[in-house]
Amino acid sequence: MHYALIESNLSYQVVAAVDINTTANQVYTHNFPNTALLNKTIEGITLEEFNKLSFDMILMSPPCQPFTRIGLQRDLDDPRTKSFLHIVDLLPRLSKAPLYILLENVKGFEKSAAREYLVKTLRECQYTVQEMMVSPTHVGIPNSRLRYYLMAKRSAQQKISAPSTGPAEDAPPAPHICPSQDKSHTCPCSTQLKATLEVQKKQIQNSDLSVQQIQAFLEPQEDVHEPQHLLPPKTLLRYAQLLDIVRPSCRRSWIIKHTFFLPLCDVQVEDVFPSLDQCSEEEKVQRLLDLKLRYFTPREVANLMGFPQSFTFPESVSTKQQYRLLGNSLNVVVVAKLLQLLPPMSCDR
Repeated sequence: MHYALIESNLSYQVVAAVDINTTANQVYTHNFPNTALLNKTIEGITLEEFNKLSFDMILMSPPCQPFTRIGLQRDLDDPRTKSFLHIVDLLPRLSKAPLYILLENVKGFEKSAAREYLVKTLRECQYTVQEMMVSPTHVGIPNSRLRYYLMAKRSAQQKISAPSTGPAEDAPPAPHICPSQDKSHTCPCSTQLKATLEVQKKQIQNSDLSVQQIQAFLEPQEDVHEPQHLLPPKTLLRYAQLLDIVRPSCRRSWIIKHTFFLPLCDVQVEDVFPSLDQCSEEEKVQRLLDLKLRYFTPREVANLMGFPQSFTFPESVSTKQQYRLLGNSLNVVVVAKLLQLLPPMSCDR
């Protein structure tokens, strides 16, 4: 969120950042040593403490586990919603309500009771609300990461700007949520047809010239310590048919943690996978190893997430922790574009 503010070119001062994760806080302090950081839970901050901060904007990304489609979807019954509920409950009681609110969460939040409670409270507090689903592909970044965003402004006179119809670099397409966008119901297709449709989908994504190629986000090959990032034989054997593989020329990637990069090499994927089932286990492993499949490096993941080159991790943070933190983060460029849609703040604030 802090880097998104920088990217947006808005005039701002971060009065406080709040997180309970010690590793995340270590990384934040490493990159923003002069910003006040509260190492505590949101629900541990009292109304009096919030009033002393006297903030004009809240940027938040509440825990997504209560709403994710592959989770239990306990919604407001999940104890991890306490921080979210605390902020919503305090909102009408603040001595100076914030002028702007931006919230990010996973697809699924838009159908939750938490979302209904938030929107109801915001409208009662005289906020204009705009909701949308946005993916980094909408701003030219080759990563499909559809997320729910809510922007609110406390003003009866001026509404949040609608996304422009100009070039993609000016503002991201921001479709309003509607029932027709819900694709949670699986079509009763055969496995073969699904595979064919998936191939066609990837071909369409790779032909979208509004999205950059993966190679624009890669580290120089000489900077990549390849053995550390190569897929081990055990992983190759177990997940061979499930791997999402991209080349430098591709214009797509899925969940970054499960997308694998194919360096330029003499072996073609198309020559390996069709005949894998007919190979012995030893031969299968060797054929897969010849592909030299590797994970994206943490720096490459950070690039795809829109982090600037100035962003770095402390040396004490392990590679595994870096992947985990980036996976729990959000896309900096998307949030920056959304912040640019907010109307300017009046001088009396």
